[in-house]
Amino acid sequence: MKSVIIGTAGHIDHGKTALVKALTGIDADRLEEEKRRGITIDIGFAHLELTAPNGEKLRLGFVDVPGHERFVRNMLAGIGGIDVVLLVISADESIMPQTREHFDICRLLSVRRGITVLTKGDTVDAETLDVVKLEVEEFLRGSFLDPNRSTSGNVGTAARPVGSADNRRPKTDGISANQQGPTTQDPQPYSPIIAVSSLTGAGLPELKQALARIAAEVAAKDSSALVRLPIDRVFTMKGFGTVVTGTLVSGTIRKEDELEVFPTGKRVRVRGVQVHGEAAEKAVAGQRTALNLAGVTVEELSRGMMLAPPDTFRATKRIDVSLSLLLLAKPLKDRARVHLHAYTSEMVAEVALYSEKVLKPGESGYTQLRMAEPALLLPGDRFIVRQFSPVMTIGGGMVIENTPPAGMANRQNYADLLRVLADGDRSRVLAARVMARGTQGMNLPEVTTRTGWRRNEIEKLIPAISSSQCIGEVLLSRSAIEMIRKGLVKEVEDFHQQNPLAGGIGREELRRRLTGIEPSVFDFHLSEAIQAKKLEFSGDLVHLSGRGVVMKDEEAESKKIIEEAFASAGLQVPALYTVLAGLKVDKARAQKIVTLLLRDKTLIKVSEELVFHQSALASLRAQLAAQKAKGVAKIDVGKFKEMTGVSRKYAIPLLEYLDRERVTRRVGDERIIL
Repeated sequence: MKSVIIGTAGHIDHGKTALVKALTGIDADRLEEEKRRGITIDIGFAHLELTAPNGEKLRLGFVDVPGHERFVRNMLAGIGGIDVVLLVISADESIMPQTREHFDICRLLSVRRGITVLTKGDTVDAETLDVVKLEVEEFLRGSFLDPNRSTSGNVGTAARPVGSADNRRPKTDGISANQQGPTTQDPQPYSPIIAVSSLTGAGLPELKQALARIAAEVAAKDSSALVRLPIDRVFTMKGFGTVVTGTLVSGTIRKEDELEVFPTGKRVRVRGVQVHGEAAEKAVAGQRTALNLAGVTVEELSRGMMLAPPDTFRATKRIDVSLSLLLLAKPLKDRARVHLHAYTSEMVAEVALYSEKVLKPGESGYTQLRMAEPALLLPGDRFIVRQFSPVMTIGGGMVIENTPPAGMANRQNYADLLRVLADGDRSRVLAARVMARGTQGMNLPEVTTRTGWRRNEIEKLIPAISSSQCIGEVLLSRSAIEMIRKGLVKEVEDFHQQNPLAGGIGREELRRRLTGIEPSVFDFHLSEAIQAKKLEFSGDLVHLSGRGVVMKDEEAESKKIIEEAFASAGLQVPALYTVLAGLKVDKARAQKIVTLLLRDKTLIKVSEELVFHQSALASLRAQLAAQKAKGVAKIDVGKFKEMTGVSRKYAIPLLEYLDRERVTRRVGDERIIL
């Protein structure tokens, strides 16, 4: 059964809750105060099943919102995930302030479909009702609810009068065509004006017929997408524990699923699922959903939080957005504070304009919103901004980037990138994101984190992006790959030039020099360079192909003197400084030669003061092996001195070296030969 979410909008006391009850039989006012005062304070819910004209079964979930200006923040918490809006206007009052604000909010949130309902039709005569219809048509002209732009005809509408648009409402209010709904070139959805009376039932059959028709036009939400459930209610139910509700905007939630709470990072388990008040095995995108959660208390949850798959997304405190300001709003200054509303969340944010220092009424621009609290928002999510004080709706727009760079060397280039990201074509968006990351690239899990796309969707896009290549888990632009190839060889060349006596640069040191490159990408390019015979390995050292240590005659002679001095000494080695003092080269070059011999393991440093030739230590190992073969299992310092002919000065450091090398193991004052 297809699920569609219907939201109400309109001024206080225009009959939104009464209309929902007349349609569904459910009173959406659940709070005692709401019933006592006769007004809706918080969002309420109801549901209805209908049959579409094509015979398809429809389950409509209604989100009833408060109309009072003091409760617009609650209205915004309910309106974020709707598919269709019922713009409710009372026939005895016509268009009022909250009618306008709620309508602006729907346009800014890019609601595409809706029905305008004239309620309390029984309270006015036919002539007054006709006048109100004409006023409403003028109010809606050019918008997504304009009944005369519909290609399908209307139910219960009057003809539009000839004349200019209502001067009280400029036609666009500064909202671009792609933000306010379909343009005249787009197929216009069915959007009638219907007069009803919730008291007498007049017009309700026509409204249900229109709802079935318009709900059938709504594209089903993607139940295979990654789960996101904005929480709008949290409470405890006796015998069940913690329960949350919300409109499931994407994906599917099943019993026993593990989810993560954003922004806290708390892990929870789904113990039970309800859809429209009935127990279910799963909830799919587009359904009003209640979840019984384990692993969390009511105190740890609140409206505005979001449930999503664990280890997939990151909450953010900065988002780059396309922001449109209403024509009737005041100019928005750089660094101004606003109230930001997205899905069920509300927080204070600072506006950082990317171009001008002031965004003028009716204008749009790229902006960074710096939020006081972290939230889970993805590119494509819609939001509303309200003036900080006095609080009123001034604009809204779409999230473009949820991980903005810390700084920008070129704002114009970044603005160009934002234009591509806002375009929506996934291949172009992915290519632009990868290009912008340079040699760092983007690993596939990060693409999901920053876009919300599933892994298999990303993998399908990769072959179509000729400008990029996937290396393991990392996507890189081909220009970045070429930079890494050249940079790898250049770093080794520079090292040789700066260290002519070194045998090469250590593998890890080379990787550190190539800042920001993923280890798997480094390994791939190093292997590629070795196969191409541009680089070679000597032990753990990387050097240019065919390039050994370049030494002058006196340096080569000094190297030979050092090596022979230690090789001929056996275990009775001289002090290193005495050997170096007799060389023809200066102290710095002599030390580099020693470093080279140590790197090549020709010489081995046993302690801070003692260096031995590798042949002497190899002979010592052979002696110990021979002792073990004779049945000697243990050896102490005295026996070691006797066996090797060395003094205690050499014996202790040598035995400690043998312990480190696991040739011997110390037990008390003796060593066991391993």
